[in-house]
Amino acid sequence: MARFAPTTLDLDGKVILVTGGTGSFGRRFIETVLTRFKPRKLIVYSRDELKQHEMQIDLAEKFPAETLRCMRFFLGDVRDRERLQLAVRGVDILIHAAALKQVPAAEYNPSECIHTNIMGAENVVWACLSNRVQQVVALSTDKACNPVNLYGATKLASDKTFVAANNLSGDIGTRFSVVRYGNVVGSRGSVAPLFQRLIAKGVTELPITDDRMTRFWITLNQGVDFVLSSLERMRGGEIFVPKIPSMKMTDLAEAMAPGVKTRIIGIRPGEKLHEMMISVDDARTTVDLGDRYAIEPAFVEYTREAYAETHPLVAEGFSYASDTNDEWLSGPGLLELLDDKGPLGAPRRRATD
Repeated sequence: MARFAPTTLDLDGKVILVTGGTGSFGRRFIETVLTRFKPRKLIVYSRDELKQHEMQIDLAEKFPAETLRCMRFFLGDVRDRERLQLAVRGVDILIHAAALKQVPAAEYNPSECIHTNIMGAENVVWACLSNRVQQVVALSTDKACNPVNLYGATKLASDKTFVAANNLSGDIGTRFSVVRYGNVVGSRGSVAPLFQRLIAKGVTELPITDDRMTRFWITLNQGVDFVLSSLERMRGGEIFVPKIPSMKMTDLAEAMAPGVKTRIIGIRPGEKLHEMMISVDDARTTVDLGDRYAIEPAFVEYTREAYAETHPLVAEGFSYASDTNDEWLSGPGLLELLDDKGPLGAPRRRATD
């Protein structure tokens, strides 16, 4: 499960801030960093005081008080540029995970999604430039590639904002990169926890939007490792895309509840049959890095070594979509992913290490 684990990354002594730090990714990221490193400060920036309170209680049950001395909790919204600039003072590394992510909710409330996902991204960029943050990694989604829904469109605009921000850094030197991946097994809003709840209730059939539907799948642990390893490898301006498996939604239902019937309920507003992470047009600037792809920025106005100087470009006409993927999950493979609740990685270093 640690296929993307970084090898030389050292976050000891660093000040790290995570926007949306009380979400599924943020909580796992915070726990992983506490387990593997000794940051000087580890800051959660989010707008829900109850979630922050619950997170503090949860962390206190998992880690000794000495380990948690680095933790800081800031109430604030990425929509609020002034508050964000205050929170980012002295930060070395920022992980931007805050977003409105529910596709149907975004279709019904477009202005809210635009303010958080697009204007919030711009606020993060300015806060990081103003405070001379060293590295910024923004989380994206497969829905940002050839978007058909508002959520995907706002994340595409966010991706473009972070990529172009490198051209604004000048002598400040801040570097911005993006990571883009698919459905996260076990995260809030994922279909897997929904199926688990329905199965626990003893339902006789599971709802499927369309029996042709496919999705990319990644675990929370893999997602955290992918972000950390991308932080280690980033040069600025690239969009990192992991090589991860696909699975049909009907196979997912069969793996989780063998023999249980499925019921077709129809595609929801803004939903695709298949997801894509690299389009044919993106492929012209996409490099194969082995365990991942990197979509290079279309133009570069700052000194930076191109990955294409040392790694091959993908083939002409290449695209990376969930229905044409080379790697597919079997039933046992999916169950293994669903069971991926840990470990979080290497044990915490001792002071004498």
